[in-house]
Amino acid sequence: MNDSVVARSPTAETSPPAGVSLLIVATVASTIRNFLAPYAAHFRGLGWRVDAAGNGCGGDEVLQEAFDHVYELPLSRSILDVSGILRAERAISKLLDTRPDIVHAHTPIAGFVTRVAVRREPAERRPAVAYTAHGFHFYEGGNPATNALFLTAERVAGRWTDRLVVINDEDEATAERNRIVPPGRLVRMPGIGLDTRMYSPSTVPPDGPARVRSQLGIAADAPIFAVVGEHSRNKRQRDAITALMSMRHPGAHLVLAGGGRERPTLETQAHGLGVEDRVHFLGFISDVRPVVRTATALLLPSKREGLARSVMEALSLEVPVIASTARGNRELLGTDSGILYPTGDVAALADAMDWLIDHADEARAMGLRGRDRMVEQYDLQVLIRMHEELYRAMLAERSPRPG
Repeated sequence: MNDSVVARSPTAETSPPAGVSLLIVATVASTIRNFLAPYAAHFRGLGWRVDAAGNGCGGDEVLQEAFDHVYELPLSRSILDVSGILRAERAISKLLDTRPDIVHAHTPIAGFVTRVAVRREPAERRPAVAYTAHGFHFYEGGNPATNALFLTAERVAGRWTDRLVVINDEDEATAERNRIVPPGRLVRMPGIGLDTRMYSPSTVPPDGPARVRSQLGIAADAPIFAVVGEHSRNKRQRDAITALMSMRHPGAHLVLAGGGRERPTLETQAHGLGVEDRVHFLGFISDVRPVVRTATALLLPSKREGLARSVMEALSLEVPVIASTARGNRELLGTDSGILYPTGDVAALADAMDWLIDHADEARAMGLRGRDRMVEQYDLQVLIRMHEELYRAMLAERSPRPG
């Protein structure tokens, strides 16, 4: 089993030039801290200046250490907050006075506002701009009004985008069908990468699963299913609780890691179904590896995803996944690393949970194959090389600007 990826050593021919300035923008600081800081380390190591901006960045000590400069932005998470969008656009315009060569925006609100601000710059001052869509906020089965609003925003901002990065099949097809950007500006990447060495089974102490069971009061032979993520209607943890009640195996347990406004509702649901002694709410935990490694499988019942980080982490830890048919999940699981079921089909979810308990050998094999997939296709070093290629191409065509 390959537990690591050997990074390609930078060379004068393969690495982007030194002395480039990169500004990374996201709506909230946690996105930058949790997912994008490794990119800052890499490109700073090449001699770049790498700055970050987002809501909550100003007081974030981790980001202050990881980036050359960190800027606070009054970004809202709502596209309907017009005054917030205008304030953020003015703030980003001021940041452009630092003259970045490339601006890379993540998340929809930051992506839209940043591209508006860049477009307002004089042509000779405009940086190249990339936007990574971590799952478009318009999708099949979504609210028609919301879909129309976000699609319109993406079509407008697409005219000012040097590179639109999509991370799953559905979004790639959607971008092509709606002609959000010209074909030469559309880039497909498998997410933003996972450090598969950090999420290797060897990083979990041998007694880690036993400690998790002891802390939760779960017997050594009881099946455990884990859900990792914010407690929200979109994540549909309620489906997992109902499925637990419906299983043929009455001794199975459900562990929910994360927090959110839906927790009281979920607790009430578990009590009403009579499974409160088998549903464990962990709240936010900084390291999910021991919990996930303990599980028979990770569950992802979500209605909407881009390319789920929790699925990548579980597969990298050799834990199989039972996931809804939300976009991106089919790509991550392939045909042999877990079980897909129709979103919202609780009976199918319960059947899948029972099946993995009854087929322990195949469940282990799924986990092993899943790790191979993560190492080969989704490792952070693979994505860093893709970003090198992305930025090299953008720098090569900085003039003329789109518009």
